[in-house]
Amino acid sequence: MSTATLVTFIVYLAAMLAIGLWFYRMTSNLSDYILGGRSLGPGVAALSAGASDMSGWLLLGLPGAAYAAGLNSIWICIGLSLGAYLNWQFVAKRLRTYTEVAKNSLTIPDYLENRFRDDSKLIRIISAFVILLFFTFYTSSGMVAGGKLFENSFGLDYTAALWIGAIVIISYTFLGGFLAVSWTDFFQGLLMFAALLIVPIAAIVELGGFGVVVEKVASVNPEALDVFAGMTAMGIISSMAWGLGYFGQPHIITRFMALKSKKDVPTARLIGMVWMIFGLLGAVFTGFAGIAYFADKPLADAETVFMDFTQVLFQPWVAGILLAAILSAIMSTIDSQLLVSSSAIAEDFYKAIFRKNASEKELVWVGRISVVVIALIAIVLASNPDSSVLDLVSYAWGGFGAAFGPVIILSLFWKRMNRWGALAGLVSGSATVVIWKQLEGGLYDLYEIVPGFIVCTLAIIIFSLLTEAPSEEIQEEFEKAKA
Repeated sequence: MSTATLVTFIVYLAAMLAIGLWFYRMTSNLSDYILGGRSLGPGVAALSAGASDMSGWLLLGLPGAAYAAGLNSIWICIGLSLGAYLNWQFVAKRLRTYTEVAKNSLTIPDYLENRFRDDSKLIRIISAFVILLFFTFYTSSGMVAGGKLFENSFGLDYTAALWIGAIVIISYTFLGGFLAVSWTDFFQGLLMFAALLIVPIAAIVELGGFGVVVEKVASVNPEALDVFAGMTAMGIISSMAWGLGYFGQPHIITRFMALKSKKDVPTARLIGMVWMIFGLLGAVFTGFAGIAYFADKPLADAETVFMDFTQVLFQPWVAGILLAAILSAIMSTIDSQLLVSSSAIAEDFYKAIFRKNASEKELVWVGRISVVVIALIAIVLASNPDSSVLDLVSYAWGGFGAAFGPVIILSLFWKRMNRWGALAGLVSGSATVVIWKQLEGGLYDLYEIVPGFIVCTLAIIIFSLLTEAPSEEIQEEFEKAKA
């Protein structure tokens, strides 16, 4: 690792911390810390949603999957693109409106409690618990990715690498809250986008053009050219089903809630989808080109293919910037997850149950302390250097998609849904994912989000219809939000 690369990397980290310090001055209450005062423009909302969505998975997991198996990884990309588009198209505008109408709800548990007038606090507590459970795994996946980056790039011990990455992310999330997270995500999203265009193009040019790459890949592994290679019907369904996860990811849909206006949704959707489609294709073709480039000396860890390209193809200063893009992908997701988790503790546990009269300053500090505690637990889970980024992400993604996806969609579009339906959906969806994940063979090889999503949807409908209809007040509020 050259001095130039190291200097570039350090400058990048310092810039992220500076953003955290800047927004520390602008964070005076819990609304600022959790939702940035609903002040995001469409560009920041779109890129911060995309960057926090994709994580290290986009620059490590997906290129690694394409390097290991070839173009059959395209099915995940198709599923994700469809899911993201439908989420922006149908959920974004309605959720932005409804969360404001429902007592200016700041978090997803807060919205669900207000939406269904749940005085028992059960919806808030269960949904906050689900957030903490799955985000701890999700955050640990980012910690693993960060550890691999520092270990591969700087030759550090994995454990030391893990702590260095964690300290930087914790610092600016701790300081600046939602606005720091959103603006760092915006710049990180731009950097990720550039890197995912530059690296595969440079690799293909270096190899002599796309035709040469295809020929070389065919000679190394002919099946890598076939999008159906090794794919069963269940495998394709499981890959496409990643798109179902979008409707229930708290760190993504909070960006919808934070938009200045619902009128910004179409612009944000266009920006977000262009960013996403080109980013996914860049990641796949990075891994695909890697099959040809590293044919004579196969990589020990497929998930380092993007990192290896940055070091063999580029000058040290450029390599430093591209490595910073990987860290951007990792940081942009972890910071959002830490913030949503700390919000759940401050707003949905501490304030709702223990300190109803807590001051705004007190709640902000509870949120900040929670960031540190959750991060430490995630570091412990990430302590195994052999952990797969993709496996950890898929479990957490499936958990959120199955537990919250149907609940959010039906709460926005079905007036007859009530609190019992919401509770049944949250419990059954998350439980199905946890149980299904432990089973193996045959039908159980289906991605756990599919049965979880189906069970959650059925539970909501059945329990809502078997119990009393929502009150007139709730139904009037539904119509107000709809209008």
